[in-house]
Amino acid sequence: MVPKTMMSMEQLRKSLEGACEDQLREMVKFLAEALMSAEADTQCGAAFGERSADRVTRRNGYRTRRWDTRVGSIELAIPRLRTGSYYPDWLLEPRRRSEKAMVAVVAEAYLLGVSTRKVEKLVHQLGIESLSKSQVSELAASLDEQVEALRSRPLDADAYPYVWVDALHVKTRENHRIANVALLVAFGVNADGRREVLGVDVVTTEDGAGWTAFLRGLVARGLKGVKLVISDAHVGLREAVGATLVGASWQRCRTHFMRNLLTRVPKSAQGLVASLVRTIFQQPDHESVWKQYKAILEQLEGRFPNAAELLEEAGPDVLAFSAFPAAHWRRIWSNNPLERLNKELRRRSNVVGIFPNRDAILRLLGAVLCEQHDEWAVARRYLTIGSLEALNRPEGADPNPEPLKMTA
Repeated sequence: MVPKTMMSMEQLRKSLEGACEDQLREMVKFLAEALMSAEADTQCGAAFGERSADRVTRRNGYRTRRWDTRVGSIELAIPRLRTGSYYPDWLLEPRRRSEKAMVAVVAEAYLLGVSTRKVEKLVHQLGIESLSKSQVSELAASLDEQVEALRSRPLDADAYPYVWVDALHVKTRENHRIANVALLVAFGVNADGRREVLGVDVVTTEDGAGWTAFLRGLVARGLKGVKLVISDAHVGLREAVGATLVGASWQRCRTHFMRNLLTRVPKSAQGLVASLVRTIFQQPDHESVWKQYKAILEQLEGRFPNAAELLEEAGPDVLAFSAFPAAHWRRIWSNNPLERLNKELRRRSNVVGIFPNRDAILRLLGAVLCEQHDEWAVARRYLTIGSLEALNRPEGADPNPEPLKMTA
């Protein structure tokens, strides 16, 4: 004989398989309201309608609240209490900043008349049945305030020894046409070894003027103690770093450099050349890195002179990491940490496609950066305190001293 519980589970499974959207919505509504009722009873000290000496308050009707779910919008009946208050934070917690920003951007595009079938579909997927202009304005204003707080906050750490900068190109509508603009992003590691989002801005073109203004803004807000800037080999960016962050070295991204180098050798030899060049980065100390660099340069000069020319020209910039503690090398010899952040920004921006204006770009992508900044604040240190102490040694001292040996 099949147990009763097994039969009920089987019936439930069949019911779910054949359920339509309305049935699923009713099931979700029933379960959520049952859980809220049980929680309200616990807060009252007794079940609904029960006489008990432990009761501390009573029910006082219900209030409705719309709940946007994957099965559609549901009108929930939330219990009210005569004294005190009850609200199911675990169920109706506010959306994350980035999700709010997504709603605001899509809704704003819809209200501005630039919507397409794709935007309309997104609106329904986000659970928006109706959204007025005033609601969009209120939502956008709260998000803009948070993003602006991140962009204008004082950079008051003692120092930011390492700074990564990069640009992300997105499309927006300007003067009744679609234009490409650049989102400039910078993050750094502070003296405590933790990462921070330092700045974000939208500029018309990723040129020297745009980068110079962006970096000057960071300096004006308190950016100091920068020893190394990591980025790709954009000419305008490199000049801006030299003009604004005086005394800082520049590390050309190893990953971007390898891509450029391999375009100068035949496809059949790209694997060999890549393996040879990687051996430079596998050395244990500064002297070994440069010794291996010179050896690889000599090997390439005979068979691949174009590649050797680029390697010789870019050597000081690609190997700038070797002047810093070896414990930091894997963290600082490429722009990959920022590329991973850009990947998340692209994932969010690709959903929108074309932004209605520049404010919408900062609203959505700035909200993503706000969340990332908050996560980094409580995450494990990117660099250890002990390894950062090596950066404070007197100039000319070995950044990678040999460990002390115990003597008998």
